Amino acid sequence: MLKYMFFMLFMIPLCFSKSYWWMIQCLMFLLSFMFFCMFPYFFCWGGLGYIFGCDYISYGLVLLSMWICILMITASESIYRYSYFDTFFLFMVVLLLLMLVCTFSSLNLFTFYLFFESSLIPTLFLILGWGYQPERLQAGIYLLFYTLLASLPLLVGIMNLYNENHLSFSLMSGNYMSVFFYLSMIIAFLVKMPMFMVHLWLPKAHVEAPVSGSMILAGILLKLGGYGLLRIYNVLMVLGMKLNYVWIAISLMGGTLVSLICMRQTDLKSLIAYSSVAHMGIVIGGLMTMMYWGYCGSYTLMIAHGLCSSGLFCLANITYERLGSRSLLINKGLMNFMPSMALWWFLLSSCNMAAPPSLNLLGEISLLNSLIGWSLLTMLMLIFLSFFSAAYTLYMFSYSQHGQIYSGLYSCSLGYSREYLLLFLHWFPLNLLILKGEYLIIWL
Repeated sequence: MLKYMFFMLFMIPLCFSKSYWWMIQCLMFLLSFMFFCMFPYFFCWGGLGYIFGCDYISYGLVLLSMWICILMITASESIYRYSYFDTFFLFMVVLLLLMLVCTFSSLNLFTFYLFFESSLIPTLFLILGWGYQPERLQAGIYLLFYTLLASLPLLVGIMNLYNENHLSFSLMSGNYMSVFFYLSMIIAFLVKMPMFMVHLWLPKAHVEAPVSGSMILAGILLKLGGYGLLRIYNVLMVLGMKLNYVWIAISLMGGTLVSLICMRQTDLKSLIAYSSVAHMGIVIGGLMTMMYWGYCGSYTLMIAHGLCSSGLFCLANITYERLGSRSLLINKGLMNFMPSMALWWFLLSSCNMAAPPSLNLLGEISLLNSLIGWSLLTMLMLIFLSFFSAAYTLYMFSYSQHGQIYSGLYSCSLGYSREYLLLFLHWFPLNLLILKGEYLIIWL
């Protein structure tokens, strides 16, 4: 793992030269290809060092982090074109990638916490530095305080664990019976996911963030919470069996309510952000059943949602750059205005509602299996959740693509080849990975 980190550190000085914008991107493509060739065929940790190593679950999320950071640079070409602090922007992207790779490949619980919190700083800079509206300051404070407030109990829990046990992920065990310890260990990850009732920072941050900020928030930072829960439940198994019904109930009820909120949104970015909350609700539900189906399904859906949601934010930004607005009252009849983009809207919207052959379908089937296997009562909420997730996606697609074109527009617009490549690189892995689904569902 260290060789990849040194490779990223080597890229940092290149960020400060204007002529290296596309070279950095090519180096990141090379890095992701090198990492892709290091596929861990076994469950054991590969690239093992004293602090860093990479197992099956962290491998997929590190690769996703690299992929999304490459696509962030592709999507933010306007920053390069207008020279809007472009060197500092590149530095932030590379720094954020470094923090995320360190987070996902940490073997030690304390180093995981350290990098988990550190990834917040570059994200905050992206929102505050390149956001669109003055409200980005408020959004940044929301993000900071929600995350930090929930993370302090986690630090106390880690120190408590350090007194009694190892902090290494592979050696952690024990059945702790303290409810306060249980809450302190998982609440930070539930806020980061985000779970319904502590989700208000997410739509705020998404709406105010630039396209790169939205992509990394939806693609990776929501997955940090899921990854933390996957790792920490070794220690909390017994209490988890007794108390997890609370989180399952909140997540499924919350997912249904948020789906209804999606039906009332007029802001494209806000709609996609709330749909992320609904999707993460079903991920939390599957995880909390403590069943193997749920464990693998949540991992699969996290990878799928990272690609799909990031692609939808790219589409929203492409139309925003043309029309200067994200409102569905203005972004309508886009099939006439941008005919070549209508196909990409359709493809990514169908992936968002878990239509075959997307990876979302595989993840959702596994999660449905785990939740219904846990209790048949969950069926009541899952019916509504599945129906409304299709309904708000259809609402978004039909309202944006069909209808009469807004009278303030007077011509049609085509996409750049850069934008088609960007959308293809989101959609292609999302539908290709299902052909090797056994690696994601971990049927090995």
